Amino acid sequence: MKQRVLLLHGWGGSDYPHWQSWLAGELVKDYGCVSFLKLSNFEFPNKNIWKEELLKELSDFKPDIVICHSLANTLWFHICNEEKISDIAKLFLVAPPSLNLQINELENFFPVSIPKNLHAKEVLLICSTNDPYMTIEEARLLQKELDVEMKILEDAGHINTDSGFGPWPWMLNIL
Repeated sequence: MKQRVLLLHGWGGSDYPHWQSWLAGELVKDYGCVSFLKLSNFEFPNKNIWKEELLKELSDFKPDIVICHSLANTLWFHICNEEKISDIAKLFLVAPPSLNLQINELENFFPVSIPKNLHAKEVLLICSTNDPYMTIEEARLLQKELDVEMKILEDAGHINTDSGFGPWPWMLNIL
């Protein structure tokens, strides 16, 4: 049975050639069951609206796997802290921003507390040694607080198109 994969983008979206767009296409090629939720107004996001959209998608799509990129990690943390949601099989937290990020367009998302329960049986935190939105030291502290596995990518920036992550075969293979 194919797993149901939900992809959640961050600030600015993850349009092609971003790795999330590529991954959605690759999974569908093999008749995978994928939801690549387009959260509203992603240039000037609103946490409460994004939460409503995500909760509806979780209820309707019922994913087995959720893959968060960037601000979607922060959204997931808010959902875990504030809502009752069903557990999923796997959660990928890719390039989360600092828990206290200060960017005007994103101010209603921060600060955010580290959840006590990520509502996932398996979790992998994926960070870069030179992410402009979270230092590697912050990433290591987050990993310790969450008590999850972590994969560190060398000089991978924000793990997005700007840092060379269009096709990302490693992510496809791990799924």
